[in-house]
Amino acid sequence: MNAAEQAKSLEVASKIATVVNLFKAEFPDARSDLKPWANDPDTRELVDPDSIDIGFHFPGVSKSLQSRSILLQIRFHEDLETGDRRAIGIEMAGFDHRGKQWRLSTVENWIFEGESCPTPERSDKLKAFLRKVLELFN
Repeated sequence: MNAAEQAKSLEVASKIATVVNLFKAEFPDARSDLKPWANDPDTRELVDPDSIDIGFHFPGVSKSLQSRSILLQIRFHEDLETGDRRAIGIEMAGFDHRGKQWRLSTVENWIFEGESCPTPERSDKLKAFLRKVLELFN
């Protein structure tokens, strides 16, 4: 679900802002998008209500990231007994004018998969960023 729609409390809004700042600290050229999903019925059907989705866009194609835009989806699970909501993983994908170029899931094996993956240095930076985001929400 769009991050802008999930910012229902000061705590969540603050954490979303922290995620944006953490990403921009590593990739200062990026512009954040708190509403990466279109508001149409087909898209709404695909959106996970238990996620916070943020897009990051670069002024051009980032050769080292092999993408122009990155979609970040922080996935959550709420414990029915305690009511605690915690991050269970993050899905990340890089896109350019040809479509999705790579993906990474912290739920699976933390390995980049796709046509064109980020350089090893950038891959390490993205993984470090994801670890910080998981720490933030847990």
